[in-house]
Amino acid sequence: MVDREGEGPLLILLHGIGGNRTNWRAQLPDFSKTFHCVAWDARGYGDSDDYEGPLDFEDFAHDLLRVIDHFDAERAHLCGLSMGGQIAQCFYRLYPERVASLVLAATFTHWGAALGDAALEHYLSLRLKPLQEEGKAPSDIADAAASALLGPTATEDHHAQLANSISTLHKESYIKTLQSAVPYDRPLELESIRVPSLYLYGEHDPLCPPELGRKMANRTPDSRFFEIAYSGHLINIEQPKAFNEAVLHFLNDVTAIG
Repeated sequence: MVDREGEGPLLILLHGIGGNRTNWRAQLPDFSKTFHCVAWDARGYGDSDDYEGPLDFEDFAHDLLRVIDHFDAERAHLCGLSMGGQIAQCFYRLYPERVASLVLAATFTHWGAALGDAALEHYLSLRLKPLQEEGKAPSDIADAAASALLGPTATEDHHAQLANSISTLHKESYIKTLQSAVPYDRPLELESIRVPSLYLYGEHDPLCPPELGRKMANRTPDSRFFEIAYSGHLINIEQPKAFNEAVLHFLNDVTAIG
């Protein structure tokens, strides 16, 4: 399932592991002024269907190819936050000729790059353990998970929006995503990227600190790095104006050059 607005070059918005397409509601109106903007629900998320059997993380990339083909686009601009950025990188590794540019926000090459063993164990203890071992529902972990990701200036509305998207996760699909995404160990070699790339990171992101993004940008040819003040992990929700301005400035430059 997707939300789509506007006309122009195809721009696809990819949500994080605890999100869905509604996380991009502050971006669609601005981005759709100059782009055919599509926000998806990944398989097993939002209004997209659940699926039988285990998940291979690269299934998301193959799904994304079908979305691009559906809209008859030769290439797409990809904007992914957190796991969405990991999906964008995976897609580029598999289908580089179908990518026009990359916006990689609050993301990582692989989970181990963002979190050490202790931090990763804590992350999973807030999510996987309650669902698998304690019989809880996503709504039971939503408040704690949201609080752990948001920055110090996040409002009650920001918390409510993020907690709501976590609450509506499909439990079994979310578990399969965690089990597939966290150990995924076929990261993109950033030095191989041959399209313009923008790295966006929040000043107070507890999961993906700005220094991680700087290191990734330094490895990537033709890249830019931008740190957004006052934000935690959900930059597009916490600081939508700054996020939108940074992305559109980058994309307008890229399309003008192209």
